[in-house]
Amino acid sequence: MKEQILAVQRMQDHIEAHLEENITLADLARVSLYSPWYSYRLFRDYTGLTPADYIRRLRLSRSAMRLKRGDCRVTDVALDFGSVDGYQRAFYRAFGCNPGEYARTKIPIPLFIAYGVKFRELRKETADMEAVQSVFVQLLKKPARKALIKRGVRAEEYFAYCEEVGCDVWGVLTSMDSLCGEPVCLWLKPPYQKPGTSSYVQGVEVPTDYDGPAPEEFDFISLPETEYLVFQGEPFREEDYAQAILAVEQAMDRYDPALIGYQWDDREPRIQLEPRGQRGYIELRAVRPL
Repeated sequence: MKEQILAVQRMQDHIEAHLEENITLADLARVSLYSPWYSYRLFRDYTGLTPADYIRRLRLSRSAMRLKRGDCRVTDVALDFGSVDGYQRAFYRAFGCNPGEYARTKIPIPLFIAYGVKFRELRKETADMEAVQSVFVQLLKKPARKALIKRGVRAEEYFAYCEEVGCDVWGVLTSMDSLCGEPVCLWLKPPYQKPGTSSYVQGVEVPTDYDGPAPEEFDFISLPETEYLVFQGEPFREEDYAQAILAVEQAMDRYDPALIGYQWDDREPRIQLEPRGQRGYIELRAVRPL
């Protein structure tokens, strides 16, 4: 992997670790191992943002997540930004609503998701399966629910989907409340998949009686009560995400649900959760009794 990409990743990691502190260009240059001028240019070229814009957008999005949890007041969050008025103006410019309105209504807003630049490069590398570890399987029943989804065009996996609809969808979904506590990725088949649209979509699960706000160009699909087998790999280093995904998918392909009295039910969407190294990679595949 190019040293310049690793330098930008080091800067991103430093920002993540010190987000609540004062971060200077000199700090970023120190961890990048390049001059401040070259560090600035590298960061802008690989992330599309200046370091200052990146930090501001990340801090605003993290503040919105605090408001979503409901464990603080707007004034408490605003203190981290110097003043209530300044925070409200910055929040409105970023998300199109004021922080109090978001805290009350949880309307969808485009949160900034800080994707590590090294992962774009890692996807091109061949997965090494020598370090494959255990995959755990459990049965889970999901209730009847709706899924608010954003459709692509032809995408069958994450990277193609991002190329079609952009990566900002995940930020919008993260700003919303979900039945399972986080956004989901789904593989759809008819009738859930519309003609001329992608099989792979991103969305958020909400109650069947949900009548709250929905972003433009999102669709609702109604999903019945369904039993799923949950496949969860062991925790992994973030740079090993490709191997972690492959290990779970291979375990799923080999697994025979008849051993526990079930069969696959591929009429219902297969579900992918966000790959997080600290918990392991997770996929869910629907089953029904034999």
